[in-house]
Amino acid sequence: MKKIVFVIVGLTLLGYQDAGFSSTKGNGEAAFGKDRSAEQSLFIQSTPDVYPLASAWVRGYAASHPEVNLEVARIKGYPAEDKVMAGTDLFFVSGETVGSLDKGVWKIIVGKEAIVPVIHARNPFLTDLNKRGVTREALVQLVVQPGKDTWGTLLGNAQPARVHLYIVDDGALRSTVAGYLGTDAGALNVIQVGSGAELVSAIRNDPYGIGFCRLTDAIGQDNKGMADQIRFLPIDKNRNGKLDSFENIYRNPASFTRGVWIGKYPSGLTRTIYAVSGSKPTREADVTFLTWILTGGQQVLDPVGYRDLAYSDRQVQRLSMLENNQPSLGMLVNSGFLTNKLHGLSIFSIIVIALIPIILVIMIYNAVVRHRREKELVVTETASLVSGVFNTATLEAPGGLYFDKTHTWAFMEKNGSVRIGIDDFMQHVTGPFTKVRMKHAGEKVKKGDPLFSIIQSGKQLTIHSPVSGTIKAQNNLLETDSSLLNSAPYADGWVYMIEPVNWAREISFLFMKEPYTEWLKKEFARLKDFLAVALKGANVEMAHVILQDGGEVKDGVLADLGPEVWEEFQIKFIDENK
Repeated sequence: MKKIVFVIVGLTLLGYQDAGFSSTKGNGEAAFGKDRSAEQSLFIQSTPDVYPLASAWVRGYAASHPEVNLEVARIKGYPAEDKVMAGTDLFFVSGETVGSLDKGVWKIIVGKEAIVPVIHARNPFLTDLNKRGVTREALVQLVVQPGKDTWGTLLGNAQPARVHLYIVDDGALRSTVAGYLGTDAGALNVIQVGSGAELVSAIRNDPYGIGFCRLTDAIGQDNKGMADQIRFLPIDKNRNGKLDSFENIYRNPASFTRGVWIGKYPSGLTRTIYAVSGSKPTREADVTFLTWILTGGQQVLDPVGYRDLAYSDRQVQRLSMLENNQPSLGMLVNSGFLTNKLHGLSIFSIIVIALIPIILVIMIYNAVVRHRREKELVVTETASLVSGVFNTATLEAPGGLYFDKTHTWAFMEKNGSVRIGIDDFMQHVTGPFTKVRMKHAGEKVKKGDPLFSIIQSGKQLTIHSPVSGTIKAQNNLLETDSSLLNSAPYADGWVYMIEPVNWAREISFLFMKEPYTEWLKKEFARLKDFLAVALKGANVEMAHVILQDGGEVKDGVLADLGPEVWEEFQIKFIDENK
């Protein structure tokens, strides 16, 4: 491989010397006559409803790519079809807007958005609503049938108090709500307000009101809790007259967005966000930006009230839509580059230039083959591990560490900082991780607060902090190799270094090794009971996947189960233990 590199360098120098090429002109312009600033610029256009998200993406991307000039503009209404088809700019739009454009436009899904019904925190019927929720059928009667606009319609009783229904004056939002209710947008018996902020203000002044708005409007300025005096109106999705525990996703925005992802919220009240262009993007700046949106940029979605796509196969397929965009020799010929520059070159120089991409292809192929072999080795080792079983006797629990019931550990370093991570039980239950979502240095946390999320192909668990303090450092290795959480949970797989503020008191709530291993025996018993419930109604093949002969728990048991089981595991083994 090194020899090939030297050959390329030598040939390149010979070719460049013969051709008289240079990297830049004396005036600082690109050698090929192009304005480099134009190549490193992005002009984004967005419909008003998606503008907050587009702006957040631009800010996030600019922070890590300062060399790129970015600009985002809000357009009024739908983008003109002729401008989309004729240009190469990127547009961010909702699904309704895409429907108004020609089928020939290039588009890619970049996010999801939820439309939510909200009520006043002091609604006189809030207790009953949180117990029973409301059904879609009751909402239909409320908005389309005269005389049915009472709270009794929603609560299934004779309560005569009138419901005042508000909606943001936005065609796309109104269309989504009407579609969910199975009626025309013009048939909705509602009060229109100008913006999401005005709707929130109207609900704050009306304890009997219900408003339909975007999730972004219902979230507070800190992007963590609900807006002041605003609460979700729970929806009884299975229409059994009560809000079952697995339906109760309305406690806070984090619980809600997770519930939306795993299908506990009506799909009719979610909208798809697209990036569209007149043709498939080929500029490196565009492709790099869109690739970032589908990977690291997905972390921008949750804080601003949108739903991320998760790193699933579907997202990988979306990424594949952006592949093979790098300029090839044929693209350079078509662009006129070679036409202008090959004139007057010697035959040797032309051959050298033609050979360079071929040699590069060989290098890339060799690298890919080597990577696949390494990956196959890792997969083989992982498969060997997962094929076994695990119990308290096989788990590691090093001495000197403090363990928490949320399946985390803490260790105080000599300098007073506390290193924390997940325990061996957690990584054995879940199986291999594909991503870790972490907070940043400088953020403060309290014991029991959400601290980081461990993700496996979109399915995730939120881990709570075992101690209070300030995050001093995060393990950056996990951003590129989350498998360290599985292979070395007590070593290279640590997650944070925290400066504690109440260490002396909080360690009294943590376990040392021997009490921890005794407690784990009870956790294993609970896990088997939990899996027995998860298996209820499942087929024989699934039973074999989860429990081996003798009732032993299979290593990586959650890897074979759906996101709804992960949600229940989150509640039973993490949230209830904090």
